Amino acid sequence: MLRAHAVTSIPALRPAVLATAAVLIVGCTPDGGEDATEGGEEGAGVTAFEGATVLTGDGSVIPSAVLLVRDGRFAAVGASGEVDVPDGAERVGLGGKTVMPALVNAHLHLSSERDERIEQLQHMAYYGAGAVVSLGTETGGIGIEMRDEVIPDAARAKTADRGITMPEPGRSEAPYWIQTEEEGRAAVRELAERQADIVKIWVDDRGGRYEQLPPELYRAIIDEAHGHGLMVTAHVFYLEDAKELLRAGVDVFAHGVRDLDADDELMELWAERPEVVLVPNLPGPGVALDLSWLSGTVPADRLAEMQAASVDNPAAQESFGIQARNLARFAEAGIRISFGTDGSAAWAVHQEMEDMVRAGLTPGDVIVAATKTSAELMNWDDLGEIAAGRSADFIVLAANPLDDITNTRRIDAVYLRGDMVDRDGISARLLGAGTQ
Repeated sequence: MLRAHAVTSIPALRPAVLATAAVLIVGCTPDGGEDATEGGEEGAGVTAFEGATVLTGDGSVIPSAVLLVRDGRFAAVGASGEVDVPDGAERVGLGGKTVMPALVNAHLHLSSERDERIEQLQHMAYYGAGAVVSLGTETGGIGIEMRDEVIPDAARAKTADRGITMPEPGRSEAPYWIQTEEEGRAAVRELAERQADIVKIWVDDRGGRYEQLPPELYRAIIDEAHGHGLMVTAHVFYLEDAKELLRAGVDVFAHGVRDLDADDELMELWAERPEVVLVPNLPGPGVALDLSWLSGTVPADRLAEMQAASVDNPAAQESFGIQARNLARFAEAGIRISFGTDGSAAWAVHQEMEDMVRAGLTPGDVIVAATKTSAELMNWDDLGEIAAGRSADFIVLAANPLDDITNTRRIDAVYLRGDMVDRDGISARLLGAGTQ
């Protein structure tokens, strides 16, 4: 529970409701109407969070900020003295704390079982994720079915539904397995009809075990997807495939180049397509890590196993080094960097942020990638920034991650849609399940 100044606890705000278009003007309501300081009810239903250092998500910092939240959205955001707190508003003191937007994870994989999926989304909310994107390994249309549900204490989710790849016997059968251009186009048409949020393709031979999706097939998939207004994100491994995918019109890379250091030809091709976004998904750094910060959701016996397995690994360090050098070069060149973790581990967002800094990005750059850029990538217009009109999805931290990126793990509270996430309840359920 947050140790707040001037109050004994952080209140849970009223459930979020739909608001009209965002107006990014301090002190204005989302519909551009009456100011929060005016009108008959004045501060009724308004909560003012005061005194925190606010990282807005676009790279800006507001020291000693005031955040007004009403109906699940930010009604006003600004420095102390610039925002009038209406009479009757509930006031929450956050002096000494840091507030940042909830994280947006643009690449992971969720369960196709409803109850397990809800548990995953709540676990992710515990660690500060407000929204996630499940990329291509679902069955039964579960992601589309649940996409618009508002689940208490849970991140929201978009989906690629079923991805597209060449046949990979022995791996997941969830994706479309295709071998002709027409099969690829038909898969895209089905995804468009089902209103998938993005198309996922795999361009990888899995270490020589399978025939990988060839250029003539993924060109057809990309062409068909663009005809239906859908972006295509590509799982990629090899440098040469990344070059060919850029030529073919891919929109997003779901991984960085992993076999070789990026060369000048790749950089030139990317410079011709500056709108293409990279979601790095760095591998483990191959060094021993202190995992004690996971004790809130990982049962003690499982955590002990994980800690024992966390050792220095020279081969993993070499793999990490390739991708880290590439990420640093891509960032230096101005390539748009988003954020994702792959897999389904809820806590991986914090390890990924640390690893991106380890690769050479600044903490500020990483926070922008994990909030604003990822939200923009997936067209979440109300997420990724702390600004008037946006959904009140934010994390309250005990220390500033600009000083040390691992401070993102020092979570005092998480708010989604204006409601405080019941982190204690989530912790109790997850730890209790581990003992059964």
